[in-house]
Amino acid sequence: MIQKRVTVVDIARAAGVSKSTVSLVLQNSPLVNEATRVKVTAVIRELGYVYNRGAANLRQSNAKSKIIGIVVNDLTNSFFAELAVGVDLVVQSAGYVQFLSNTGESLDRQREVVSSMREHGISGLIISPARGTDAADLKPLVASGIPVVMTVRNVAGAKVSSLMSDNHGGAFAAVEHLLALGHRRIAFLGGFADTGVYAERYQGYKDALQKAGIAVEERLAIGSAPSRAGGVDAIGRALLLERSPTAALCFNDAVAFGVCDGLRARRTEPGADFAVIGFDDVIEAKTAVPALTTVSVDPQGMGQKAAQLLLRQINAGQADAEAIVSSVRLVVRESCGAGLNNGARRVAE
Repeated sequence: MIQKRVTVVDIARAAGVSKSTVSLVLQNSPLVNEATRVKVTAVIRELGYVYNRGAANLRQSNAKSKIIGIVVNDLTNSFFAELAVGVDLVVQSAGYVQFLSNTGESLDRQREVVSSMREHGISGLIISPARGTDAADLKPLVASGIPVVMTVRNVAGAKVSSLMSDNHGGAFAAVEHLLALGHRRIAFLGGFADTGVYAERYQGYKDALQKAGIAVEERLAIGSAPSRAGGVDAIGRALLLERSPTAALCFNDAVAFGVCDGLRARRTEPGADFAVIGFDDVIEAKTAVPALTTVSVDPQGMGQKAAQLLLRQINAGQADAEAIVSSVRLVVRESCGAGLNNGARRVAE
């Protein structure tokens, strides 16, 4: 069950002052002397109280907060824009407003925006955690009883609900497809190696190669920022290898688009001369030239599922953790060369 939140009355009792004095401290009023301010502030910090600005603003109208927070780690990646659209479709129809924020992979920024959202009285939070997030970062939310759904990235030990995609299965299927096309030197390009998503996708890549009896070459796994620029960098390094790859599974679609850019810059045509597979299936994947073969996660659908899970917890009045893994599917288009009659023969030569 959702735990009782610390109130102004609790702060006043612990500090030995009146409720109105605590309110004045929270409002930074000059009417409170410094010694009292220091004492009350220390109690606030000790009890983990968060000033709910939203509730304070709504008390006069006796209204109820209808705000859902969503925090993502990289809004420049269109995957997260589509995810947010999916969340909004569900929460809007339920009468909630979405507050969206981007951390840019900064833990400090993440703490700031989550704290601000709590001050405004969010009813629940959907978060794709920044790199380096650990269970302790989410503990104050759990303690306060605010329902939380983690998506895309998981955090070990966090006692909150999670919605992830089948990263291992998707990567395994992608590599098996490249193997069926005749490729034997397949790279894994992009992504930060210190994230759980990377570990799961890379493991799927390795398992598919090992199943086919092909030795895993660590040099063919080239990490980079999970962005278009990161893809350009990764393929540039891959092609400098003594025995360069003929195909690549990319960490995500953004990296795959950058890989295609990098190949063209070297007068190598993606799909015809080098096979490329992404991961996510963002909107641009279908209209790219060549159209991108990718593992479809359905980011908008993922956002809808995350929102539905969060609303169930809010409406039930409890935040019991659930762990859901969404299925994925390989969508074969042109960038892997599957549609070329001589694709497999060219690889074998």
